[in-house]
Amino acid sequence: MTIPEAHQILQKIDVEKADQIQKRTLDYTAKFAKVQWESVKKLRKELETDCGLSEEEAVELINIMPKSIEELRTFTSGWRKLLSTETLEKILKILH
Repeated sequence: MTIPEAHQILQKIDVEKADQIQKRTLDYTAKFAKVQWESVKKLRKELETDCGLSEEEAVELINIMPKSIEELRTFTSGWRKLLSTETLEKILKILH
């Protein structure tokens, strides 16, 4: 689940009745969501279909929203597959 999706779910709880963890998580998701939740589904689908990413990989990139090839390589280097520069450029185009 992406941070914007988690934030959308947490906004539905009554903050007065929420426990400390729920309040902290709501605050975290509000601060660190990099895109609106409405666009998450489209971004994830494009990353999966156009770039061959798994759902987990797409979610990771949506949560981080890297801005350069170098930053993107930092995160994708831990994956068990090597992505071409062309694919990385396509990913950045989708994300921005």
